[in-house]
Amino acid sequence: MPTDPRRLILIAAVLGFALRLAFGLFYWIDKPLTHDEREYLALAQSISAGRGLVYDAAHETGTAQQFGRAPIYPLFLSLIGAGSEAHHASPTRVKVAQSMLGALGVWLIGAIAMRTIGAKGGVAAAFLAAVYPPLVWICAYVLSEALYSTVALAAVLLLDKALDRAQAERHASAGRLLTVASGVMTGIAILVRPTMLFFLPVAAIWMARQRRTGLALVLIVTALAVVAPWTARNVRLFHRFVLVASEGGVTFWTGNHPLARGEGDLAANPDIKRAEIAFREAHPGLTSEELEPLYYRDALRYIASHPLWWLSLLARKAFYTFVPIGPSYTLHSTAYFAASVASYLLVLPLALWGWWSRCRDRRPEALFVLCASAVLAGLVFFPQERFRIPVIDPTLIVCAAAVCADRWNR
Repeated sequence: MPTDPRRLILIAAVLGFALRLAFGLFYWIDKPLTHDEREYLALAQSISAGRGLVYDAAHETGTAQQFGRAPIYPLFLSLIGAGSEAHHASPTRVKVAQSMLGALGVWLIGAIAMRTIGAKGGVAAAFLAAVYPPLVWICAYVLSEALYSTVALAAVLLLDKALDRAQAERHASAGRLLTVASGVMTGIAILVRPTMLFFLPVAAIWMARQRRTGLALVLIVTALAVVAPWTARNVRLFHRFVLVASEGGVTFWTGNHPLARGEGDLAANPDIKRAEIAFREAHPGLTSEELEPLYYRDALRYIASHPLWWLSLLARKAFYTFVPIGPSYTLHSTAYFAASVASYLLVLPLALWGWWSRCRDRRPEALFVLCASAVLAGLVFFPQERFRIPVIDPTLIVCAAAVCADRWNR
């Protein structure tokens, strides 16, 4: 390549920042906040006021439950000043900060691809990520996906580098240090979105197969050490074991309810929403932390008594993980739905082609492990477009970039 590929990847990151900022500042203006966005901002306000990660009594949710949340994203909102006052729409400072995170994510995708499919593949992946619409618009929402995607991608890039260094005896100590760094990023990602927990066992199995059991142990211990202080805080506050947040119980219950269609949250499944309100009314006065084991118990009892139904539900979850026609896609406007589906369907066949032609031989292994863990989390809980975008879509972009690199060479 006549131009330094790292410079081109940096240009792609700048382009990604400009597009994300333009979308947030000139199009996504005065849009109403979703339930999750309001809750994140309410928690950020509470942190800014010195009350910690608790909901203020003035935060009314009507019939909606107040979910226990992971701490890092509300803390991030507080640190950038988004919790200083009440908001009726996504704050400008959130859009700016998350556009920066998105630009860093573009650079990470380019760096991961460059290690896998060469310089041209890295450049192609970075520019694809810069302009890919779902990755552009997710940065405008007050949702944890933009932060989570960047932190998780950093974790897998560090882990890939760690394993490369560990193969050379003279760089073994550097490999361990990079594994520790990856574990720290993994722990932070868990505290942003607890589904990152699924990455640890999948990564451990993959690393054990490579005879890197020691490094796998370092990764797991480091990640859990990052999470442990927050878990200890939860045990002290709630007098029960809550690893990260109590939202896991209702999420598992939603994804494995008898009325579950295999995709989408409570907002996308109104029948389950009504059942969830009835469930809370049957257990009045309980907090989300006290309800969490009841949700798990109720869902597991039904699964145990209807195993064939559950297997068919798993098949539907697997289908909706990759086919964008589930209930969550129809909640948005026609323009959003068309742009979302068109973007995804343009990348998907290129990704399959790139995986078959190039990525099978020299694959981005840690990224594939992260993607597999995201799929596994969707099967255990439920898949949804919002959960697909941070991890699965960057993986598809890296594979699609292999095709672009081949065309470039020819």
